[in-house]
Amino acid sequence: MRTLIIEPLTKEAFAPFGDVIETDGSDHFMINNGSTMRFHRLATVETATPDDHAIISIFHAEALQMPLTVSMLERHPLGSQAFIPLLGNPFLVVVAPLGDAPEPELTRAFLTNGRQGVNYHRGVWHHPVLTIEKRDDFLVVDRSGPGSNCDEHFFEENQKMILDPHL
Repeated sequence: MRTLIIEPLTKEAFAPFGDVIETDGSDHFMINNGSTMRFHRLATVETATPDDHAIISIFHAEALQMPLTVSMLERHPLGSQAFIPLLGNPFLVVVAPLGDAPEPELTRAFLTNGRQGVNYHRGVWHHPVLTIEKRDDFLVVDRSGPGSNCDEHFFEENQKMILDPHL
């Protein structure tokens, strides 16, 4: 079984999968008579049809037992999905490139710094939210509309991966 190497989350490394939502190194400009710095368009919400809506939700997430056997990934073919940590805690991100099914050998793992969010591009394979803390909260921006927007892929036994943040 392959063990995923957890990489620091950077804009460059994550670009094939989506956007890193952070202020560090991001374009900005002053608004409100110079009292507020606006970090503009850190990510773009993607939707597939005119009947879709971008929505904002809050997820209360519980930590999964680590090390974790990664046995499935999901994707959202009709819209992007963004996770922004509300409590400032680092969290894990597991992703695989676009395709009919995720390829285990192309699957990657990242660790956020607690001030970064992620925006998965439409159709990118990813693991459901992976908090490191016992319980964590996330602001989630994604798509609501007609049609099924969640595909799940379960790996064969010999394709499963291990995720261990303590390595």
